[in-house]
Amino acid sequence: MGRTELTDFIRFLEDSPSVFHAVHTIAKRLEQAGFRRLDEKNPAWDMAPGGSYYVTRNDSAIISFRLPEKKPECLKIMASHSDSPCFKIKPDPELESAGCIKLNIEPYGGMLKTTWFDRPLSVAGRVLADTEEGIVQKLVSVDRDLLIIPSLAIHMDREANEKPMTNVQTDMQPLFASAEHKGEFMQIIARAAGLDSADKILGADLFLVNRQKPYVWGPSDEYISAPKLDDLMCVYGTLMGFLGAPAADGALTMHCVFDNEEVGSRSKQGAESTFLTDCFTRIRESLGLTFSEMHAAAQNGLMISADNAHAVHPSHTDKADPVSRPRMNGGIVLKYHAGQLYTTDGVSAAYVKKLCGSLGIPVQNFVNRSDMRGGSTLGNIANTQLSMNTADIGLAQLAMHSSCETAGTQDLDYLVRFAREF
Repeated sequence: MGRTELTDFIRFLEDSPSVFHAVHTIAKRLEQAGFRRLDEKNPAWDMAPGGSYYVTRNDSAIISFRLPEKKPECLKIMASHSDSPCFKIKPDPELESAGCIKLNIEPYGGMLKTTWFDRPLSVAGRVLADTEEGIVQKLVSVDRDLLIIPSLAIHMDREANEKPMTNVQTDMQPLFASAEHKGEFMQIIARAAGLDSADKILGADLFLVNRQKPYVWGPSDEYISAPKLDDLMCVYGTLMGFLGAPAADGALTMHCVFDNEEVGSRSKQGAESTFLTDCFTRIRESLGLTFSEMHAAAQNGLMISADNAHAVHPSHTDKADPVSRPRMNGGIVLKYHAGQLYTTDGVSAAYVKKLCGSLGIPVQNFVNRSDMRGGSTLGNIANTQLSMNTADIGLAQLAMHSSCETAGTQDLDYLVRFAREF
């Protein structure tokens, strides 16, 4: 991948400090490409064959699609997720202790907690403000080093390197200020939202943000390290491929970004919600198609669930399967699981391999060690709402669920090319 494309990806990451910012960034790119926004609150979606549209839910999930000029003969979906493991700030967040103000937080998703110690942190998310126009949502990103989670000195915990302290309630509350600044945290949030007073804030969804900037490194710039590569790397790669592709003759093509994958997808904006099937139904109604016609299109199509995969750790090779050993910059990773935590089977794998082969894109396989549980993703969950052939793919990375993750720059180019051709 060239420097220009990497710079654009880094810009995308920096513009997406929270799920709400990520969806806002995606929506802007869609509109620049000529997509028109639809509103779920509108009972009639005015759409035309050949048109390009998008819809958001909760402003943290987004589905965009292109309609074919004629009746859809097949359905092609690429799905990924907007969220990453982090800390969410609780209501009434300030805690006073030992002359300091800390923030009361709780974990979101299964993170590597120790990677959040001793880093410059800030806050991003949204607030719901009481304005003259009613309750209005405002994005918030405090663009300054505002917080830190200080670790306990080795002198006070001689076993710290053997048993790290990671109790979220007692060990990981971020330090905000000295006690004389009590009450100022929400005022800072209000100013960042363009409000004159914290009293205007009626609700908030705020998260800690690692302030570390993404950076490209290695002798040939072959690696990138940044927060939230899982799964904004797949979000970006599939989006750029989707936007760069010509209209597919006879195919309804969809790009889906769901929220809450890291906590099980069970929300109104997650993959287990009705978001995808609701859109599918609204499209069918708008085009005047029968259920059977749309069902046939789905069964004649394929869903690609794109969520990053584990590369073999060079210092812990024993943690990987003895045969399937993905590496960074080694190509698209097909993910398999006998218990269906990943949906790839012989049929969907054959399609992905055929497509990659036509493009000269290498394919790798990922399976867990047979004695390790491993993780899961959204493909099998989305299939409970819209059942169709599905493949789980990803890009190999290290330090998954760390506050700073590492992946290969060449793999991003592979994904963009794959998505465009798909």
